[in-house]
Amino acid sequence: MKKCLSLLCVGVCVLGLFFSCASNPFTGTKSLNFVPNSQLFPSSFQQYDAFLKENKVISGTEDAKRVENVGMKIKAAAERWLNAHGQSNYLNGYQWEYKLIESKEMNAWCMPGGKIVVYSGILPVTKDEAGLATVMGHEVSHALANHGAQRMSAAQIQQIGAVGVALATSSQSAEQQQMWQQYYGIGSEVGAMLPFSRSQESEADKIGLTLMALAGYNPEFAISFWERMSTSSGGNAPPEFMSTHPADATRIANLKRLVPEAKAEALKFGVTFK
Repeated sequence: MKKCLSLLCVGVCVLGLFFSCASNPFTGTKSLNFVPNSQLFPSSFQQYDAFLKENKVISGTEDAKRVENVGMKIKAAAERWLNAHGQSNYLNGYQWEYKLIESKEMNAWCMPGGKIVVYSGILPVTKDEAGLATVMGHEVSHALANHGAQRMSAAQIQQIGAVGVALATSSQSAEQQQMWQQYYGIGSEVGAMLPFSRSQESEADKIGLTLMALAGYNPEFAISFWERMSTSSGGNAPPEFMSTHPADATRIANLKRLVPEAKAEALKFGVTFK
């Protein structure tokens, strides 16, 4: 049984490595991706349009204009960085759109292909353009790093593993099969999927910090935003190992370490901060 499961794990890892062939210019690493943008973007755009129809879009206000303005600056920063690194075609197929949605939820997101939503509930925490740039830079970075496609690919591997466990335990009793499936489910989630998600969040923090700096926003303000966000959450987050996101303290410590790096990158483009 253990040998079968070990062979299964090796097979899944080999499958993942086989498909991990595309290097991302923002991360400099190869990423797990079974889903090309040509398939992912049309579905993403349809879901975005459906979401907008089902929710109240705020338009014409100063807040809505600010979301649009900051979004355009982040987009321009990404294009500038890519052009400088010989990746001018990387954003082919992206259709940038920035919408402010009326909601008390303190959240924002960016779908694959550049479709961005900011909830009005997060604006009191962002406070100003620099805070908003922190949020939008982070969310845009998820799209630029292909995190959506990576999560879909990882979920497919997780499902393949579950099928493998079912096959490997098919000769055992129903109770034993259920036990092994539970072990696999918990192990793959806590040991693989959640750490994978946290690493993506940290990656988006790093890229987002550089983008906001290139857009002219002092990356030090990202630390202030996340400190305010931590206070607003009231300390109700689950333990880090059970969460999709790094703990607030971990995130803030990482940002403090990355700020000089973001400033140095911006300086290459002539952007300086006092």
